[in-house]
Amino acid sequence: MELNSLNPGKAKVRKRKRIGRGPGSGWGTTAGRGQKGSGARKSAKAGRVAFEGGQMPIHRRVPKRGFKHANIEFQLVNLKRLAAVSATEFDAKALFDLGFIRNVEKPVKVLAFGTIDKAINVKVNAISEKAKSLIEAAGGKVEII
Repeated sequence: MELNSLNPGKAKVRKRKRIGRGPGSGWGTTAGRGQKGSGARKSAKAGRVAFEGGQMPIHRRVPKRGFKHANIEFQLVNLKRLAAVSATEFDAKALFDLGFIRNVEKPVKVLAFGTIDKAINVKVNAISEKAKSLIEAAGGKVEII
């Protein structure tokens, strides 16, 4: 058996319908789309983006005011975790090495969950007011980078 001797048999492969190829094909002129109307237009299948059948589209009926927030996602570290380790110097690299954060490039914020009784030095992008006061009360320093 060779490729040129294969026969599909009863499941004969049908030729595709080539529309819009002149009146002799039987699918010329309107090419099976009928007369006029949105269905006859070239963009009828895809439809206009955000077209809701004549209803006012949602992007026009929702009020637009205010501003867009930058949505900076901080990596959060609690005071409780900083107090649990023996280190006293904390920056992004040290926090990454300890496994407290996942990415050195993303900003870090320290929160005041827990207490601290030793002096530590923290270099982070942001810190809560309560966490800052607790660190400074314990004799530590906070540096915002």
